[in-house]
Amino acid sequence: MSQLKKSWVESANSPDTPFPLNNLPYGVFSVGDDEPRCGVAIGDMILDVAAAEELGLIEISDDPVFDVPFWNELMELGSDAWVALRSRLEQLLAEGSTERAAVEPLLVAQAGADLHMPFLVSEYTDFYAGRQHAANMGAILRGSPDLPANWLHIPIGYNGRASSVVVSGTDIHRPNGQRKAPDAEMPSFGPSARLDIELEMGAIVGKPSAFGQPITVDEADDMIFGYVLLNDWSARDIQGWEYQPLGPFQGKAFGTSISPWIVTASALEAFRAPTPKREKELLPYLSGSKDGLYDIDLQVLMQPEGADKASVVGETNYTRMYYSAAEQLCHHAIGGCAMNVGDLLGSGTISGPTKTEYGSLMEMSWAGREPFTLDTGETRTFIEDGDTLTLRGAAKGDGFQIGFGDCVGTILPAVNWPK
Repeated sequence: MSQLKKSWVESANSPDTPFPLNNLPYGVFSVGDDEPRCGVAIGDMILDVAAAEELGLIEISDDPVFDVPFWNELMELGSDAWVALRSRLEQLLAEGSTERAAVEPLLVAQAGADLHMPFLVSEYTDFYAGRQHAANMGAILRGSPDLPANWLHIPIGYNGRASSVVVSGTDIHRPNGQRKAPDAEMPSFGPSARLDIELEMGAIVGKPSAFGQPITVDEADDMIFGYVLLNDWSARDIQGWEYQPLGPFQGKAFGTSISPWIVTASALEAFRAPTPKREKELLPYLSGSKDGLYDIDLQVLMQPEGADKASVVGETNYTRMYYSAAEQLCHHAIGGCAMNVGDLLGSGTISGPTKTEYGSLMEMSWAGREPFTLDTGETRTFIEDGDTLTLRGAAKGDGFQIGFGDCVGTILPAVNWPK
C-alpha cells in the first residue's frame, strides 16, 4: 500500500482531501471574469499551471503547452511528457521544495474558482459492461436475468454524442421525445417521465491509433491518459421505445456529465485490481498482462430541491465491472477504427450484487415498481424536476485518498415544445 506524499500545501496532507500530492489531477478553472486556464488540484487549492509555464517553472516542450484551456495538447506530447510533468509538479509542491516561494503566489483557492471542461472530447463511446447491471436490466425488461448471447464474449457499446458531454455543475433539461405506453396504439410526444442516471467511470484516450490498425490490450492500457466520473443521463421511456433494433439514440443524447478533474492513470497505478473471473474464456485478442480495473469506491447521492442535504442512494466499487477500459478500447479499435486523442469511453453502469450497490434508479426502483425513500422522507422512483444527482468516487490509500471531485447535475423542467 502506497503512503501519503507530504506537501508544503498543508491542506493536501489531510486524510479527508481528495487531492493530496499523490493525486495531482488536471482541470481547467477561472476566477471572476478571467479566461479559463489549466490548473492542478492540490489540497483545497489550484496551482495555475499556465502561469507556472509562463514563468519558466514548468518546461515540458519547446513550444507552450498550457496556453490553451484544455489538456489535449499535453496528451498529444505522449507518455514521456506525461511523466515529466508529473515529476516536475511533485518537485514544486513536495514538502521541503526549494521553489516554494516562486510557486506559492500561483495558488488559487478552489472555493473561489469556477471549473470548466478539462479536455476537448473528440468522440464519445458508451459501453454496457457491468455484469450485475446487465442481468438486472434483463430481468426488468425481459423477465429474465439471462444475458444476450454475445455479452460474455465482447464489450458491448454504442457511439454517443461528444457534443452532449458537459462538466459537473451544468444543469440538464428534462428531454422531450417519443414515448409509447404498452397498451397504446400510437406513441406520444412530451417530457420524459422516467428520467434516470447511470453511475460510470470515463476513460480518456491520450494517444491515437492509426486507421485500419488494431491495438492490443496492453497497448490500449498505455493509451489511457486518465479517468473521470461519468453520469450517462438516461430517459428510460424514450430509450425503451427507440432502442430496438439499433440501440440508444435520443434517450441518451441529451446529456452526459463528467467530473471536473482528470485523475491520471499514474495516480491510480497503486490501486490496480483484476477483472473478475470469466464465465466464458475471452478470445485471445482481449488478453492483457496487467490488472485492468481500479479499486475505487463510488457513491450516488440524490437531493430534492429545497432539501438541506443529499441522501446516499447507492454505493459500489469500480471493481464490479466485467470488462476493463483497456479491453473496451482494444475491442473498439480491433476492426480498424482509429482512436483519437480526447476520445471518451464510458464504462457502462457499475452495479454490485445487492440493491444498495445498484448504479441506476431503474434498478433501485425496479423500473418504478419499488419506490425508495430518501433521508428527507420523500420517495422516488425516477428523477423529478429540481432534483440534484451527485456521483462521488475515491481510491482509498493509507491515510490518503485519490478523489475526482463531485460529478453534479440538477434537472430542470423540459423546454416547452412545440412552441
